[in-house]
Amino acid sequence: MATDCTVVLVTASSRLEAEKIAQVLVEEKLAACVSLIPIHSIYTWRSELCREDEWQLIIKTNLRQFEHLEIRIKQLHSYEVPEIIALPIIKGSVSYLSWISGETQTR
Repeated sequence: MATDCTVVLVTASSRLEAEKIAQVLVEEKLAACVSLIPIHSIYTWRSELCREDEWQLIIKTNLRQFEHLEIRIKQLHSYEVPEIIALPIIKGSVSYLSWISGETQTR
């Protein structure tokens, strides 16, 4: 079953920032749903090892919305280079995928 639905991962520096981004994306129909999870990240930034508590946004959307979604996230995000990666949904409940598509009508 081919689908245009996708999961987009974004990390945010705080719960407040994650909630703000999530709310805007859902209100603007760029996402059907955004789940928020506290995480601890270890990464290299500008040749320095960093350890940070962050919030992972799991964004359920339509791949056709990706460009608009990316632009909006960058407008709202505090990071210079935010994580914005789309992962394909290979299969899923037809009713759930239909709901995502219905909630993220293309502009």
